[in-house]
Amino acid sequence: MNDEPLLIAEGLTKYYGRRLGCRDASLELYEGEVMAVVGESGSGKTTLLQMLSTQIEPSAGRVLLYRMRDGSVQDLWTMSEPARRFLLRTDWGYVHQDPQLGLRMGVSAGGNVGERLMAVGQRHYGDIRATAADWLSRVEIPRSRIDNTPRTYSGGMRQRLQIARNLVTAPRLIFMDEPTGGLDVSVQARLLDLLRRIVAEMRIAAIIVTHDLAVARLLSNRIMVMKDGQVIEAGLTDQVLDDPHQPYTQLLVSSILPA
Repeated sequence: MNDEPLLIAEGLTKYYGRRLGCRDASLELYEGEVMAVVGESGSGKTTLLQMLSTQIEPSAGRVLLYRMRDGSVQDLWTMSEPARRFLLRTDWGYVHQDPQLGLRMGVSAGGNVGERLMAVGQRHYGDIRATAADWLSRVEIPRSRIDNTPRTYSGGMRQRLQIARNLVTAPRLIFMDEPTGGLDVSVQARLLDLLRRIVAEMRIAAIIVTHDLAVARLLSNRIMVMKDGQVIEAGLTDQVLDDPHQPYTQLLVSSILPA
């Protein structure tokens, strides 16, 4: 494991016109580390995630460095847009709250997974199909459903398929935006157990946006608490949640504030 950060961001700020989306957010993320970004709706956590994953460009604080597989450190904003898109299709993953945003709904489950493999150069149909079938099993989808489209899947199965699609290329960094949002409690628990196991086994670095502190405690090593577009508290997850210093964090932990 490399002791240098995998991702470095400094002072990321985003305005939408005059409205603040996120201000002066900084972080360092290491290989195999899971960081949760928590806060109520409108706190700026999804804006931060979209800047970190280069889906939206910051208004200021353009420092966003990523250590590539060859050890070189790249400024993501000096890379070409096609190069950043390739990174998202191969070395990174992005799990949306709504799996329809992360899947091709008219393409078979096997095809959804196989597309990521083709992006990294695989061309042998039999090998691609076998790998896709293996990954469906790993996320607890019956192999017999490989030729079905996501339209025929339940919400929980769609989310598991989206996870398989993102992880099949063995990415080093995955972004998750409310990955258990909209699912019933029993499905959430099953999905969280699956995520925790796979991320640990593959030693993937992850940034997870959630309003659910139970999700943050279960999955993350470190946590950032956001309010009104700013990070107000950060540290080791257990320390922050067991002994919060900021009044807002204390209210979050006490479940007084709405999600």
